[in-house]
Amino acid sequence: MPALVLAVLGALFLLAPILIVVPMSFSTAISFAFPPPGYWLGYYAKYFTSEEWLEPTLNSVIIALGAMILTMLLVVPAAFGYVRYRFRGKSLVNLLIMAPLIVPHVVSALAYYGFLGRAKLTGTVLGVMVAHGTLAVPVAFLVISATLKGFDQNLERAAMSSGAGPFRTFVHVTLPVLRPGMLVGALFAFLSSFNEAVVAIFIGGRGAVTLPKKMYESIRLESDPIIAVVSTLLVSVIVLGVLISMFLRRRSAHVA
Repeated sequence: MPALVLAVLGALFLLAPILIVVPMSFSTAISFAFPPPGYWLGYYAKYFTSEEWLEPTLNSVIIALGAMILTMLLVVPAAFGYVRYRFRGKSLVNLLIMAPLIVPHVVSALAYYGFLGRAKLTGTVLGVMVAHGTLAVPVAFLVISATLKGFDQNLERAAMSSGAGPFRTFVHVTLPVLRPGMLVGALFAFLSSFNEAVVAIFIGGRGAVTLPKKMYESIRLESDPIIAVVSTLLVSVIVLGVLISMFLRRRSAHVA
């Protein structure tokens, strides 16, 4: 019974911000106010018609997709090499790959600013992509490495003994088995980039304003209620994604 009470209290603690932010997104107040003095859809209309907010949203999506692709291009070969081969300095390689997860983002942002500044990539979408792609490497690497460790290499050997070459074996045997892990790794890389604000503040400048950067600047300078709208929309997308995933799983289980 005490465990159940603690679980309920923990759930309420996690849900409390959502239960406050969602009503505030429909508020008629000119700033943050809870409970709202009235309700309307005006701030939603402002968000969907404001280039000041839509451009950072589009930038975040583009940067997150680019960072996800870059991360997967780096992580997939690295995970195969790390899991399947023995070599000297393997623990050091693992430490270097995990470094972006250990080093504070402020320190990483300063390093990226110095490096990308010399390459004249600060204030550009490409520069933020490179920085975010590097930051997402550790999480994606952990997911894909764990998937590879559970992969039965006898499947590949059987395919090759039947006449399939390395490429056909990878496409028709290895990739289908590892696809769920790769998709999870890619999703984590996308979310890591989409939610990141500290590095974006240092690297993005005015030329590559992301949605988290815009939200930070808005809440710091003017407390724009549109922030509650953006937060509500993000939560709605996450909930919708979870519901679709649950529906597809139940459907596949029912068909099986």
